[in-house]
Amino acid sequence: MSQPSKSKLRRHALAVATVSILLAAPAFAADRINLSSLDPDRPVAGFVVAYKSGAPKALDFQRELSTAVGTLGQKDLTIKHAGPVSTGAELIEVSRPLDVVEATTLMQQIAANPDVEYIEPNSIFQPILTPNDPSYPSQYGLHGAAGGIRANTAWDNGFQGQGKIIAVIDTGITTHPDLAANLTTPTGYDFITNVTTANDGSARDSNPADPGDWCGTNPSSWHGTHVTGIAAAVTNNQTGVAGTAFRSKVLTARALGKCGGTLVDIADAITWASGGTVAGVPAVGANKAVVINLSLGGSGTCSSTFQNAINGAVQRGVTVVVAAGNSNANAANFQPASCQNVITVGASTSAGGKASFSNWGTTSVVDVAAPGVGILSTLNTGATTPGAPSYANYNGTSMAAPFVAGVVALMQSKPAPDELPAVIERLIKATARPFPIPPVPPQLIGTGIVDADAATDAMP
Repeated sequence: MSQPSKSKLRRHALAVATVSILLAAPAFAADRINLSSLDPDRPVAGFVVAYKSGAPKALDFQRELSTAVGTLGQKDLTIKHAGPVSTGAELIEVSRPLDVVEATTLMQQIAANPDVEYIEPNSIFQPILTPNDPSYPSQYGLHGAAGGIRANTAWDNGFQGQGKIIAVIDTGITTHPDLAANLTTPTGYDFITNVTTANDGSARDSNPADPGDWCGTNPSSWHGTHVTGIAAAVTNNQTGVAGTAFRSKVLTARALGKCGGTLVDIADAITWASGGTVAGVPAVGANKAVVINLSLGGSGTCSSTFQNAINGAVQRGVTVVVAAGNSNANAANFQPASCQNVITVGASTSAGGKASFSNWGTTSVVDVAAPGVGILSTLNTGATTPGAPSYANYNGTSMAAPFVAGVVALMQSKPAPDELPAVIERLIKATARPFPIPPVPPQLIGTGIVDADAATDAMP
């Protein structure tokens, strides 16, 4: 059984203290104090108080309020009558926010006056977001009752990825109106060293644009563009789709080109995006990522090069999320899925079952699942070279991973400083919700479907 988070322990302690205060308060006052909207994570600096026969005269009112705030024993704390409320009540304010215990004590003291009808916090409310992106209703991965990650509930609780950067190490990025505003400045770097593979006329350079990765008869995938949209498409802009962490920025590290990419290029991209040094490449600086997404893979157990690059990123405080692979095989035989210190993601369906193609493994290999079938995201119409911006459904653990990378950004959008990768991994696994259709052993795809709402709520 997982241990309670610091946040929940704090709520419990404050609740116990509040109950103690109320037990010591006059019985007639308790039923006129509204405590239900007090939130331990949101101190309050304003209160609404109503009197049965109108507020006292100004001097008497101020004297009464000053006496009440004096019970808190804080010499620097002052209180004032801020003005009337249209409902007939009065707004009072203190000079600094109060925690639950302080707020409860103050309200109890004011409510001890038998002329007080009620007193309650001047609570903070937030908009309930239903994105106006036309295709949002079709994005079951974000909000579906059976197979979704419950991102919408996390958004409504204030976790939207604000101020965080997600690094997408992939095929690069194409111009798209549903992505442009959420890309870092500069947008990233092209790590491909082979000119033929790079397909853009040069080796490593500062332009991570995707010129196309067609290989033989296979058309260009625009894979990086699709993954980026899942993680952080611009949202509530009346265009296309919504992204998981839509107030985050995406740092593009291009490491996959024609017919794939090399271990060294990918490893260097991991090092760079996490704030490490790569010879000949400008430092990432302020665009250092909080989470790296690797929707890529190959056969074999985790190589030393991969593991060392990942370890370096984790030591620099960056969470690494990787796709489990699409071979319906044991992920322990694929890399980077089998690497240590990563969150390896399997793919689930809209009904909450295992996707037929998803790699699997023990929960020490595959950590969690996320939607990976019929995932609508940003794309491009070009068969080989870039065409017009578009949208399309893709299947794969490549689509599941950026949901989880987005959830990491949501989780990190509240604490300062950022929480350690090991804590993020533990909380994501511990808060995943049970599969509606449990996978049949040994084809396990993690502890459950990633739950953005529960994961963000569990943050210390």
